[in-house]
Amino acid sequence: MGSTWLTVVMVMVMMAYADVKPQKDFNLQRFAGKWYRVGLAYDSPSFAPYRHLLTAAMGMITPLPNGNVNLTMWEQTPVGCVTNTHHYEATSVPGQFTYFSTRHSIVKDITVVDTNYSEYAIVLKHKVFNREYTQVALYARSLKVKNEVYQKYKAFALSRQLPRDSILTPGPAVSCPASGY
Repeated sequence: MGSTWLTVVMVMVMMAYADVKPQKDFNLQRFAGKWYRVGLAYDSPSFAPYRHLLTAAMGMITPLPNGNVNLTMWEQTPVGCVTNTHHYEATSVPGQFTYFSTRHSIVKDITVVDTNYSEYAIVLKHKVFNREYTQVALYARSLKVKNEVYQKYKAFALSRQLPRDSILTPGPAVSCPASGY
């Protein structure tokens, strides 16, 4: 009975995320380049104690000839400026990708939900494994974003049932020289 209940819950969660569509007519070439992560909504209990340490990060999106993407991120951490590279695999739907999370040892889904390419992008990471994993990120071409964009990001995060206190808009990293701050 327990496994049937778990299956029903997982199907319901996947159906709830089936309504999330990527940016219409997503254009990877226009999406390429430098982005700053200026917002992050994430309610993981293991992340909650560290929310106050989060700073804006910088990333570089590099499209590959096969439609896949490399993302290099520079982030300020308690141990200093750290560089990470992620490889996103293209799916059959433009604007949707998958990647292998070394942290959780599973494949996660990435959807570019909304972008105007020159100012902002709202990106959803989602996966169901031992619990539902949802993260909404706001990326911008600069460290400053219009209030309307922040409000759109917050509204989308709330629509994914993320609690208000998990919706962050961190300040810039001040001692991460590799990131160009």
